[in-house]
Amino acid sequence: MFGVKNLTFKYPKNKQNTINGVTFKIKEGEVFGLLGPSGVGKSTTQKILIKLLHKYSGEVLYKGDDIKSYGKNFYQEIGVGFEMPVHFSKLTANENLNFFKKLYKANANTDYLLKRVGLYDDRNKKVSDYSKGMKGRLNFVRALLNNPKILFLDEPTNGLDPKNARIVKDIIKEFKQKGGTVLLTTHLMNDVDELCDRVAFMADGKIAEIDTVKNLKVKYGQRKVDIEYKNHETLEKESFDLNHLGMNEKFLRIIKTKEIITMHSKETSLDDIFIKVTGVEKHG
Repeated sequence: MFGVKNLTFKYPKNKQNTINGVTFKIKEGEVFGLLGPSGVGKSTTQKILIKLLHKYSGEVLYKGDDIKSYGKNFYQEIGVGFEMPVHFSKLTANENLNFFKKLYKANANTDYLLKRVGLYDDRNKKVSDYSKGMKGRLNFVRALLNNPKILFLDEPTNGLDPKNARIVKDIIKEFKQKGGTVLLTTHLMNDVDELCDRVAFMADGKIAEIDTVKNLKVKYGQRKVDIEYKNHETLEKESFDLNHLGMNEKFLRIIKTKEIITMHSKETSLDDIFIKVTGVEKHG
C-alpha cells in the first residue's frame, strides 16, 4: 500500500530534521505499528502519508505511484483517527457524522458502528456533553464512515475502559480480515502485541528496528524457562536454558518428581524492547 524511501522532513522553525531518512513499506492487508517515544516523528510521518505535509524530501508511493500525483480522490480511500478527537461540540454525534458523510462518495452504516461502540443511545446528545472516552469512540467511528481501504489510527484505545478498548480492537481486527490495511501508532504495547503484524521503532527521526512482533521477542528475549516447585515444605525456584532442555537431567528430574507451581519462558515484553531499541523510557 505504501512505500516510503529515505523520507526526510524539517519544520520551518526547527534547526534539525524531525524525520531523518526513514524507509519502510506497509503491505496491503497488514496492521503496521509505528512506535517510539513522543517527538521522534511518528505523527509527522503519518501527516506526510495522508498528504497534510508536503515539503519533504525522499519518496512516498501509494499503490506504486507517487503520492503527490493523487488528487482529492485519495481521501476517499483513507480513514484517519487522530489522538485528539476533532468534533463540532455544539452538534450531536449524529449531526457530526452526517456532516462528514457528505464529504465522501461511500458511506458506512454509522448506526451499526455507533451500536458496536456503545454510543447509539447517545447519538442525539451534543458532543460537548460527551466524556473523553465517548469522544474517542466517536472519533473512531468517524475514521470508518467512508469505508476506507487504509486506516491511520493514533492511540485509538487511549482513555477507553477495558471493555470499550476490546470493542475497538475487535473492529480493527475485522477491518483487517476484510482486506483493510492499518497504520497504528500507540504507546500501549499490549495493543501492539495483539494487533500488529509488523512494527517499526523510531528513534531520533530514524527507524531503529523493524520486524514482526514474534521475531523481535525472539531477538531480544532470554532463552530461559523459570520454574517454581515444592520441595517438601519449601518453595524452590530454578532457571534453565531452553537450548537442549529435553536433555537437562535436573530439569527432567524436577518435573517428574516435584509438584510444579509455575513454569514460564522468559519471553521479553514489548515494553522492554521499546526501551532497549529507542534508548528512552516509554513515558516521554
